[in-house]
Amino acid sequence: MPDLGEPQLHRLTVDEIFKRLETREGGLSPEEAQERLNRHGPNVLEEPTRYSLLRGFLHQFTHFLALLLWIAAALAFTAEFMKPGEGMATLGWAILGVIVINAAFAFFQEYKAERAVHALHRLLPARAWVLRGNQPHDVLRSEIVPGDVIVIEEGEQVSADARLIEAADMLVDLSSLTGESRPKRRTAEPITDGHLLDIPNLLFAGTPVLSGRGKAVVFATGMQTEFGKIARLSTSVETGLSPLQKEIVKITHVVALLSLAMGMVFFVIGVSMGLGFWISAIFGIGIIVANVPEGLLPTVTLALALGSQRMAKRHALIKQLTSVETLGCTTVICTDKTGTLTENRMRVARFYMDHLEIEVQESCLVIAGRVTSAIEAEDYAPLFEAIIHCHNAKRVRRTDGRPTITGDPTEVALVEFAQDHGLLHREPMPRMGELPFDADRKRMSTLHWREGHLVAFVKGAPESLLPLCTHMLHHSARSQMSQEDRLRIMEQSRTFAQQAYRVLAVAMRNIEQGLEKLDIEQVEQTLTFLGLVAMIDPPRHEVPEAIARCRQAGVRTIMITGDHPLTALAIAR
Repeated sequence: MPDLGEPQLHRLTVDEIFKRLETREGGLSPEEAQERLNRHGPNVLEEPTRYSLLRGFLHQFTHFLALLLWIAAALAFTAEFMKPGEGMATLGWAILGVIVINAAFAFFQEYKAERAVHALHRLLPARAWVLRGNQPHDVLRSEIVPGDVIVIEEGEQVSADARLIEAADMLVDLSSLTGESRPKRRTAEPITDGHLLDIPNLLFAGTPVLSGRGKAVVFATGMQTEFGKIARLSTSVETGLSPLQKEIVKITHVVALLSLAMGMVFFVIGVSMGLGFWISAIFGIGIIVANVPEGLLPTVTLALALGSQRMAKRHALIKQLTSVETLGCTTVICTDKTGTLTENRMRVARFYMDHLEIEVQESCLVIAGRVTSAIEAEDYAPLFEAIIHCHNAKRVRRTDGRPTITGDPTEVALVEFAQDHGLLHREPMPRMGELPFDADRKRMSTLHWREGHLVAFVKGAPESLLPLCTHMLHHSARSQMSQEDRLRIMEQSRTFAQQAYRVLAVAMRNIEQGLEKLDIEQVEQTLTFLGLVAMIDPPRHEVPEAIARCRQAGVRTIMITGDHPLTALAIAR
């Protein structure tokens, strides 16, 4: 099976990928697909050992506290056998009843949770579209093999790890692999370097496509996928005792030793007082049984079950009852910011251009105390023009017929601003190319045709984009950017970040001569700075109360984000 060793797939052209994976644009033939299915096996994850009803039930009788109760029952029956009529048999049967009732109750709770988990697995879609012999086929996901060309549409889930060969406005959700809730853009262009999960021309099994469509060549299936590797790691981890189980084992040891010691002491006392060997032995057994906490096991089980049911009402599924107490021992929660602590609903709040701060209101702008519309603010037209063009958000209609905008939340916010302020009525310039955003550059560029020449619009992090700018607009005229200008712009960027805004810098470049090729070095240079865009993603309404309750419970909350540290600090406050 091909892997990501040298030469790495993300660096190859489409033709090189077909050659490497021994396939073609129209996909494998049915015969080739069957041969590879026999060779590589089905595209499924190895099922962990299924929950055994008998094993699960027997486990409830064999943990340490239950064993202590078994010993207590055996001693009670022994005492009854040695001296009938003392009521020890009744005590023995009572202890056995406690063991059986508790085991049945605990087993029933865990069995219900296990059934719910398997029901969730059955909800996962099981089919996908592939090209076989130049024809699209709707096949079982388990039948997908390395070399298959899969067709992916918006709303579908990726069936296997694959290398994109075509992509149109594609955004995917990698949160199941990375924990990052922000959508990631995908492209079919060869990429020279990057962390595996950040490489934009690779798709990974189990990740949903939020928007766009594409074709990709499968290079890993089943347990060879990144999702499969995670599954293998999770199944290979041995489950240790929970804090509650450790405490129960500890107290059981203490109770057993104390009971045994007290029984021995009273046996010796009985013999020394002349009660006889058997009478003293029965007396000692009675002392041992009396010290066994028969009520502890059902009390603990009932408390955990009630906690499990309370959590179930809040849509939290507990597979093992002891996990309830483990959650109660949590002292630190690490959480993503975007979409978890915040609404993941960005909106444009302010602009900064030509050393002026502009406030954005619902249908107008406030510039130096003067209220105006975005259409009338001609000095700021280049900035708005860049916002309109430099994005990949899409306007679509939902299933109920209402229009909506889909894509990266930051870009959606820009388009919504343009829509709300009447800027989308203008005829858009034809797009001639794009340099997509990546985590290293922290910016993206689009090229458009305008009045006989190319114009590039660039947006990205201020600290990444500003060093590429040599000019700025001053009263709509292009002028040289001074060092003082740079310092003022960066100071304004920090001010916005301290106010919890996410900040984007926007620039442009007129390209009078044709480009030899579309690359970063030729496009993103000698840029003209247009302005800063400050956007806010407000915290969810329920977050402050949740964090306050965590703090009261002694739980420390840590926010994890890739945003500017000042923005993160402002949101945290």
